[in-house]
Amino acid sequence: MTNTRPTRQTWQKAAVRDLLEGGEEFRTAQQIHDLLRDSGAKVGLATVYRALQAMAESDEVDVLRTPDGEAAYRACSSGQHHHHLVCRACGYSIEIATHIVEDWAASVAKAHGFTDTGHELEIFGLCQNCSGQSR
Repeated sequence: MTNTRPTRQTWQKAAVRDLLEGGEEFRTAQQIHDLLRDSGAKVGLATVYRALQAMAESDEVDVLRTPDGEAAYRACSSGQHHHHLVCRACGYSIEIATHIVEDWAASVAKAHGFTDTGHELEIFGLCQNCSGQSR
């Protein structure tokens, strides 16, 4: 039986949502927890994980796996399929023009005779600030 009960809105989930909205960084649950605690919020790490899981299931946040395998979260403005260029040092990210990735993926699949394909793509590197380059 499917759970049709609406998800409960708590002050903890609202605090996580507020922290993520408008940010340009992907953040881990631990980083989000630390920021909330630093701001005076009395919230547990398990509560942050539950809030993020619920938000990911309802597509309120994007989730990606960092190069070390940890989940990181970001509220994105686009509700559509898209990709990111992510700084592996600070988590800063930008959305990549989707058509570039889609065209490349379709051409690679076609060249090898694949149909009905899907993909997940995030590109990791160092942003200009973290690599010491001027903008």
